[in-house]
Amino acid sequence: MQVIKYPEKNMWPEILRRPTLDTGFLERTVANILADVRENGDSALRHCSRHFDLVEIDEFLVSDHEYLEAEALVSQGVKDAIAIAKGNIEKFHAVESEDRKVIETTSGVSCWKKTVPIERVGLYVPAGSAPLFSTVLMLAIPARLAGCREIVVTTPPRSEGKIDPVTLYVAKLCGVTGVYKIGGAQAVAALAYGTETVPQVYKVFGPGNQFVTEAKLQVLRSGVAIDMPAGPSEVAVLSDETCYPAFVAADLLSQAEHGPDSQVILVSTSEMVINETLAEVERQIAKLTRHNIAAAAIQNSKAILVDSIETGVDLLNEYAPEHLVIAASGADDIAETIINAGSVFIGNYSCESAGDYASGTNHTLPTGGAARAYSGVSVASFTKTITFQRISADGIRNLGPTIETMAAAEGLDAHRNAVSIRREWLGGRDDV
Repeated sequence: MQVIKYPEKNMWPEILRRPTLDTGFLERTVANILADVRENGDSALRHCSRHFDLVEIDEFLVSDHEYLEAEALVSQGVKDAIAIAKGNIEKFHAVESEDRKVIETTSGVSCWKKTVPIERVGLYVPAGSAPLFSTVLMLAIPARLAGCREIVVTTPPRSEGKIDPVTLYVAKLCGVTGVYKIGGAQAVAALAYGTETVPQVYKVFGPGNQFVTEAKLQVLRSGVAIDMPAGPSEVAVLSDETCYPAFVAADLLSQAEHGPDSQVILVSTSEMVINETLAEVERQIAKLTRHNIAAAAIQNSKAILVDSIETGVDLLNEYAPEHLVIAASGADDIAETIINAGSVFIGNYSCESAGDYASGTNHTLPTGGAARAYSGVSVASFTKTITFQRISADGIRNLGPTIETMAAAEGLDAHRNAVSIRREWLGGRDDV
């Protein structure tokens, strides 16, 4: 893990650069997969399964028998833990529906809006190196609370051609309407364009590697909505001498173990904390089952010594981390100064893993700096807003001249005439 001391501000962009694949290769590869699936449907998906997942899939849709089989394989302890996490996520994401609020903007002109669910949504659940069944909770619960009619999940199959049992158990528990054994960019293509087997959806959700993220960005350009750019996982920790280095190291490694393209950043006002944390990283990483993956991610990561917490906040607001842990004195006040982050964990006991699983917030968050402009997934992500207006005769009399003047100024005569024809018809009439 590279240690950088007191970097000048003009060095920050280079220091904070995320690890990336060759974008030309990435874009071409994903574009070819999308085009193949769009043109050849299930046949292309089977080819991708053989080529990328090294598995032969006959039926992509999970059967009722497979759900029952999966439930029997999940231990009661895991089921109980999932129930607690599900309850907390539902508590946090549940919102009371509000009656429409009608606003009279001008006498006789009433405007309002209503929120409606997106009818068909697709949820991508990663399972390349580890099946992330928690992502089903994070996506399916708000989708169901929003009232989505069709909730489709795609997730990579295991070597024997089946889905992780816990993932299937959670999908059934959360009311998912269908699970398909498809991973990677080809899964995004199937959701976006539809195939003989996979229904086309209106919006694609879920985290993934850089191929999945690139696929989401490419289907967005073809008119299919996505939740956000959510690529390789990342965490930043802001610390001072009041932190517990062992805790900090554990939080860094919790994200490093996601994948070799993950990145973790430690920012501290204390060189001693950095040294002790790095020693803890070395001690803890040796005990991890995903040691090699975490070690590769640590190679992409940095520990940065800064002269003050304020400087650290400025640096991290520029970085815009997916997850931010504040392990420093006055953490609550520091949290108020954070403007760019996906989710913030305040204080020494607020481990990042809590948000990943069971605190109630969502772990599908913007990565790669997208937290400067994007929010994490919520119930609102699965809805859209339609606006309405009703204009009475008095309303067109009162607002009409304003509309006519603006339309004329833009040179749009038909726009102006749509008002004028109504005003002329009304004339001096007072019976409407």
